[in-house]
Amino acid sequence: MNGIDYIASILKEEGVESITCFPTNPVIEAAAKIGIRPIMFRHERGAVMAADGFSRTSDRQRFGVVAVQSQAGAENAMGGIAQAYADNIPILVLPGGVLRSQISVRPNFSAAANYGGIAKHVEAIYDPGQVGDVMRRAFNALRNGAPGPVVVELTADACHQEVPERGLSYRSPKSTLQSPTAGDLRDAARLLLDAKKPVIWAGAGVLSAGATEELRSLAELAGVPVFCTMPGKSAMNETHPLALGAGSGMTTLAAHRWLSESDVLLCLGSSLTRTPYGQRIHPGKTLIQNTNNPDEINKDESVDLALVGDAKLVIEGLIDEVKARVGEEGVGDAAKVKAEIAALRAEWLETWNPLLHSNETPLNTYRVIHEIDTVLDRDNSMVTHDAGAPRDSMVPFYTATTPHSYIGWGKTTHLGFGIPLMIGAKLAHPDRFCLNMMGDGAFGMSGLDIETSVRAGLPITTVLLHNEGMATYPEGFFPVAREEFGVSKMQGDYAKLAEGMGAVGITVREVDEMAPALRSAQELNADGRTVLIDVHSNMEGRRSAFR
Repeated sequence: MNGIDYIASILKEEGVESITCFPTNPVIEAAAKIGIRPIMFRHERGAVMAADGFSRTSDRQRFGVVAVQSQAGAENAMGGIAQAYADNIPILVLPGGVLRSQISVRPNFSAAANYGGIAKHVEAIYDPGQVGDVMRRAFNALRNGAPGPVVVELTADACHQEVPERGLSYRSPKSTLQSPTAGDLRDAARLLLDAKKPVIWAGAGVLSAGATEELRSLAELAGVPVFCTMPGKSAMNETHPLALGAGSGMTTLAAHRWLSESDVLLCLGSSLTRTPYGQRIHPGKTLIQNTNNPDEINKDESVDLALVGDAKLVIEGLIDEVKARVGEEGVGDAAKVKAEIAALRAEWLETWNPLLHSNETPLNTYRVIHEIDTVLDRDNSMVTHDAGAPRDSMVPFYTATTPHSYIGWGKTTHLGFGIPLMIGAKLAHPDRFCLNMMGDGAFGMSGLDIETSVRAGLPITTVLLHNEGMATYPEGFFPVAREEFGVSKMQGDYAKLAEGMGAVGITVREVDEMAPALRSAQELNADGRTVLIDVHSNMEGRRSAFR
């Protein structure tokens, strides 16, 4: 067989059932011939982002695979790959390549030469005999070490040649997990238990390691509250009395108070990357960091104790060490800690309840979020924000309960990520109700993939905050340009646009229409219909921000 057919057969061997794509790549037809479903998007970026959504919610057990064409296709894909790279998401990207004789001829684009800064591992196939080795290294990189995008560039003439018999030698690589030393785990448990006011900081690595139950057990045994980063939101059930909530640049009062006043931070499955879209580490902390990537240790923060390894193995080791120090029952019910968290939550909500229950029209953003939080079956839903105001408003106030019931993202913040992300999540979890909330600006970046959702039979719901502007910049966004030339203003009948793409468009103008629209969306999605809820909303500028 030729190189392309061999790549398709390797994907089949690895359990790949679908690939996302746009617009052409020889792997698409080769995969289809052996039963791998290709799903065509309306743009390369959307195809990459859907692969991200598939991987992001599959916890390194399955991987999103995306195929794009050479040259312009590979160039257009870069934004989606950069988003996955920033958030440490393992996806397999298969861009087409030019002929070997044209690789160094300007202006031909080479993914292998240009993707290095936005991918974990990049390799090109220059000879058909390389295919098995290159694909083995690719899947090894997907399964092991720091997660991130893996790119295999399909050089045109090399991949269409016959693979020599000796090259048909692909063997699937296995996952290899590592754990810190017993001494380091013992020291970490001692620091945690001896602290005056410790906090567990849970990142996305807890989710990808499948360690949410272990995280809860550790928190209960040690009587320590848990804060979740935005990518880690849903690692801890936010209805639990030890849950502080989650944070982007915005967060809850309880999280802010505990992060500010704590003396020891046990950071699990976290890169501790400094970002304007996350909470900062306050000075004066004893910092324990767990990550599966040693390059993240002492990157942005000075770390007192490093626990390099798989988050699940680390938490299991910490549980054993805590039990060895305080017994099987742990430190007790932590009634004082739980009471303090409950009091802070009540104080915080007292401030925000007027907005969460507002009856104003156009609808207030926080009333929309409250209705989503109240109406949905949270345990069986997947919800996400989009970049900007939807993210900052939603992360503190939507209640995550089960793993990936909320999908937080955004160390780099690509507008429009929510729609393809949710299509990929629906592909991975067809039994879940999948909803994204976005604004007018984000819809302009990916709105046509509503049609992809319809055509592919992957029904999602989009809640669009229709305020005819860019709500992240209500005051300071170039006031002269705004007032005299209409910069940042936009308009459209989004429900009608959705109808034109085969979806169901629902317009909401009054508060009492919001809950019925959400209930209808759940029923319609269950019947295979994609839904867009066009919510006429105000330009709410208030955020749950703390310094």
